[in-house]
Amino acid sequence: MPWLFLGFILFSIGILLTLYADLGMGPWDVFHKGVSIYLPISLGQVMQITGITLLAISYFLGEPLGIGSFLNMYFIGLFVDIFEALGVFFTPDNIVIRFLMLISGIFAIGWATFFYLKVQLGAGPRDALMVGLVKLTKKPVWLIRGCMELTVLLIGYLLGGPVGIGTVIVALTIGFSVQLAFRIGNYNTNNVKHQNLGELVKALKSDLKNLTQKNSMGG
Repeated sequence: MPWLFLGFILFSIGILLTLYADLGMGPWDVFHKGVSIYLPISLGQVMQITGITLLAISYFLGEPLGIGSFLNMYFIGLFVDIFEALGVFFTPDNIVIRFLMLISGIFAIGWATFFYLKVQLGAGPRDALMVGLVKLTKKPVWLIRGCMELTVLLIGYLLGGPVGIGTVIVALTIGFSVQLAFRIGNYNTNNVKHQNLGELVKALKSDLKNLTQKNSMGG
């Protein structure tokens, strides 16, 4: 859990760094920010509503979900709102510092992805939907993910979300950032199997049973 929540905190920091760099955000965050302009709710709450919607779609597509998937959906949005309420982020006048903020945000998101995936408690809402659509359509991952990103980017742009040179930079470098974190952290996606909710419940029941037996023997 500490690793999982470190990932959530880093993810929220990365999102806010790209937002306050004021150079343009990644496709999903352009969408979230665009929606928040028209609804009387916070950016974090838009992220939560989007996340639970994507998880529901993924579930009906037959994609197994883990406890980490639901915690991801709720806590990243919560931490975004907490940091915004604290007022720790602002947009500098210096363009160089703003670019450094953008790059720092990209690397923060890369490491955040590593930390929350390494615990193997379920992928995030967007990844779960991507996998579900790949299985349903039999199309390659790059095509499905690309269509998802372009769709939300277009909708976010039409809603007034922050699109700019930063959007292009995020799109071109976020994959490298995640891959770099995976390589340094020695995380191989081909050797990982995430634990879904059903498996987690069975594991907890087994642990509880073993603990009960040990206490009984000890008594």
